[in-house]
Amino acid sequence: MTSAPTVTTLDPRTLRQWMAQHEDLVVVDVRSAAEFESLHIRGSYNVPLPLLSEHTAELAARLGERVVLVCQSGVRAEQARQRLSTAGIDTAYVLTGGAPGFAAAGGDVVRGAQRWDLERQVRMAAGSLVLTGLVGGRLISPKVRALAGIVGTGLAFSAASNTCAMGKALAAMPWNRAADEPTATSAISQIPAAGS
Repeated sequence: MTSAPTVTTLDPRTLRQWMAQHEDLVVVDVRSAAEFESLHIRGSYNVPLPLLSEHTAELAARLGERVVLVCQSGVRAEQARQRLSTAGIDTAYVLTGGAPGFAAAGGDVVRGAQRWDLERQVRMAAGSLVLTGLVGGRLISPKVRALAGIVGTGLAFSAASNTCAMGKALAAMPWNRAADEPTATSAISQIPAAGS
């Protein structure tokens, strides 16, 4: 006999209901501070995925039973859910559609300066590099085509490993930095301790 799979996703409509009904709910947005500044769910806490990954145990110690993880599309939130499950938080949910999906469903969001989200920047950078490799291979030297192969290999590895080196590199760029970048201490201490 097999057990039913654990449900790890939550739709925006259910999150809206939970926000109205549950005081113990903690919504953690794992996107970069710049993405968070652009659009976030009112009342959510920004703990960027790299900080969460480095300080998983500290964060897990503050979280209660009802945790919802948010990003742009669900990929980073799922990585955060997996990290938290290794620290004993196996009740975290990933919001389907991310912050934009919540906004589209009529959820209460805060909007700031608009920027391209990180995933869109990755698609633009990867596409531009592949195009440069193909055009350069035709006009400059066939050896330039290797650039397209390298980017393609990186994208395949990214999909297989559910990581993104290009995204990490782009996140460090000046245009993706917020005026007030969170530190581990500031990001984690903003979250109320479980049971308080």
